[in-house]
Amino acid sequence: MTMTSVVTPVTDVELRPGYEGANIGPWIGFKHVNYLIEEAVLRHFCAIGHDARGLYVDNGLCWEIVDIDTRIIHVFNLDETVRLSVSPVASPRDGEHVFEIGIVGDRQGEQIKLARSRVSVALREDSRWATPRAAVAPELASAVVPRIRRSAPAIGFGAAPDAGVPTDLARIAQGRNAFAWKLRIPYFYCHFTERLQMSGYLRVMEEVVDRLLADRGVSIRTLLDDKQLIPVVPRSRISMLDEVYMEEELHTVLVVDQVFKNLTFTAGMECYVERDGQLVNVAVGAITHGYAMLEDRGSWGLSTLDDRLCQALTAP
Repeated sequence: MTMTSVVTPVTDVELRPGYEGANIGPWIGFKHVNYLIEEAVLRHFCAIGHDARGLYVDNGLCWEIVDIDTRIIHVFNLDETVRLSVSPVASPRDGEHVFEIGIVGDRQGEQIKLARSRVSVALREDSRWATPRAAVAPELASAVVPRIRRSAPAIGFGAAPDAGVPTDLARIAQGRNAFAWKLRIPYFYCHFTERLQMSGYLRVMEEVVDRLLADRGVSIRTLLDDKQLIPVVPRSRISMLDEVYMEEELHTVLVVDQVFKNLTFTAGMECYVERDGQLVNVAVGAITHGYAMLEDRGSWGLSTLDDRLCQALTAP
C-alpha cells in the first residue's frame, strides 16, 4: 500500500517529556519516550486536518496505535526540549498507516539523534454509538478497520509460532524461563470508553518486568540499594493482535530470551485473555534491558550484569 499525497508531508514537533517520566534521577524512562512519540504522531494528524477528537466525534473513528517499535540511542533528560520528525512511509499491511519517527536533541550545541521509532496507526470504527457519522476522507480510508485483529509481526517475536497459543492458564509459563501475571484491566488504561490502548500496554510491559525481577530475588530496589544499579531500556516493541476490553483479565507472560555477553537481557511479552474457555493471544512484545551504574545526581555509566543478576535471569 502507498500513502496518498495528503498524508505524506513530514511533520516536525518540539516536545518536552512529562515530569512523571523522570524515574531515574533527572533521566526519562522508556515509557515516557514512547508517550512523546505517540504525541508527535497525533500532532501529525492534527497538522493534516484530522485530529483524534474530530475523527471520533464526526467520523466515528477511533485513532489507535497498533504497533510501536522504539530504539533509544541516548538518554532523555528532564526539562529538555527535543525535536521529533514524523515521516509517513509505505505500509506492508492494509488497514494501517505507518510512520517513522526520528528524535534529536541538543548536546552541548550539537544536534544528535536520541531515538528512532516506527509506529502503525489504525482507525477503528466505533461500534458503541449508532449516531450518524461523516464520510471518511479518502486519504484515510485505507486505515479504517471494523475491529483490531492482526497477525503477529514476525517469527520469533513474542509467542513462538510453532508452539501456538497455550490452552491451559495454570501452565501458561510452565517449561519456559518465564513469569506469568494477571491484571484486571482498569478503565484508566483504556480509551474510547472501553478498550485497552497502547499506553496501557506500555504500563503492563513495565510492570511485568518489575514483577519478574522481584520474583527472582533481584528487585529494582534491591540492586539499587546494594550496588547503585538501575535498569535502562534501549529497545521496546509492542504489537496488538486483538482487542482487550475494560475489566477483562489480561494474562501476561514475560519470557527471558537471552543474556547477551553480560551486558543486556532480552525478553518477549505475550498477552492473553480467556474467552469462551479459550485463550486468545491479544498482543506480543519484546524488550531489551541493560543496567546503569549511578555515579552521582547528574551522571551514570553503563554496567555489566553481575553474576547474581545473570543467574537469576537464566535459572528460574
